[in-house]
Amino acid sequence: MEVRPQYVFPTNPFLQGENERWQPIQTSFAAHLKYSFQFRPNTCADRIYGGAYQGFGLSATTFGDKKQLGDPISFYVFQGARIARFNPCLSLNYEWNFGLSAGWKPYDNDYNSYNGAVGSRMNAYINAGIYLNWAFSRYFDLIIGGDFTHFSNGNTKFPNAGVNTTGAKIGLVYNFNRTEEELTKSLLRPAIPRFPRHISYDLVLFGSWRRKGVYIGDGRQIASPGSYPVAGFNFAPMYNLGYKFRVGASLDGVYDGSANVYTYMEDYIVDSNGNGTPPPRQFLKPGIQHQLSLGVSGRAEYVMPYFTIGVGIGANVLGRGDLRGLYQILALKIGITRSTFLHIGYNLQNFQTPNYLMLGLGFRFHISSKIIRQASNFASPVPFHHTRGKRGSRWKGDITFGMDSLYYQQPSVER
Repeated sequence: MEVRPQYVFPTNPFLQGENERWQPIQTSFAAHLKYSFQFRPNTCADRIYGGAYQGFGLSATTFGDKKQLGDPISFYVFQGARIARFNPCLSLNYEWNFGLSAGWKPYDNDYNSYNGAVGSRMNAYINAGIYLNWAFSRYFDLIIGGDFTHFSNGNTKFPNAGVNTTGAKIGLVYNFNRTEEELTKSLLRPAIPRFPRHISYDLVLFGSWRRKGVYIGDGRQIASPGSYPVAGFNFAPMYNLGYKFRVGASLDGVYDGSANVYTYMEDYIVDSNGNGTPPPRQFLKPGIQHQLSLGVSGRAEYVMPYFTIGVGIGANVLGRGDLRGLYQILALKIGITRSTFLHIGYNLQNFQTPNYLMLGLGFRFHISSKIIRQASNFASPVPFHHTRGKRGSRWKGDITFGMDSLYYQQPSVER
């Protein structure tokens, strides 16, 4: 359970005070309830991944202005691990959250016209922070730290200025089945099997939709009246450096239905005083050759149990107009099976312009089965547990090291 008092960054006029109350929106407060599970301490998996834990969370946030912004509820997945351990009871940890938030009061031309920050009732929720974790008893931990939070809709609706906050996080953790021995320094340090470095290949197929702002003659931007489809692929050979890191390059192909869209307005008649009613602007799409691109990007990935976080920077080698220039990618891969994963990513242009979401499915291929057999030679059966509501319940199974992260065989319940 956590509470998070936050400061709201004044990143747009609405938050700065150009709103219905003519007062800046500067603070927020969130309450979180979370459940997590992790490997048993002092095992190989615990040493490799720094006591990694993961789970699900639910939060309620208020900005003190329910009428204009709403009081969103967020549901998310999260993962964290140790950065440094000072003693068996005190450590410095990091944690990230990713999910969806609902219950916003979005922009409405008639009823909420000042709100230039939020354009949809549902928005992505992204959070990252660091904190001190003090295990002051067998059952309870105290956490104190800070974090940063971002809410936005990924450019699927306008406006999309988003809301950004930073502040403190204070929480109390209850551990269902921790033992007293886990709070003392272990004399046994299990050996970590050697990691067989190798190349794997990731293929991602993704799609989404987006809105588009189009520049008109006087330098202003106007929003397109509808959404445009986006589809693409990434094919990335990745060199697996160790249990937690991969690097490589990716071939990136994209069809962006909003690329190079332009506006047109028919001529109209004005009277001698310069008065006249202009007709509505038409949004026109060019040929498909102006909406396809092919690029190459460098990739780096941080690999943990269940989740992989990846970043990339690249440039389009084929593309016209809007599709020229650099692009950046931030992606979360969620493991489904040993060779498939969900892909949730976002694409920026030139480090500042929001582009589109990348929602899809990924497939991982390995260079040969020989590496799998080699990894099995270094396999080490290690007991791990799954924290449950029932005290004393734990899962036990074999963990095979050496390929992507961890491969879990069918667990059995220890009674």
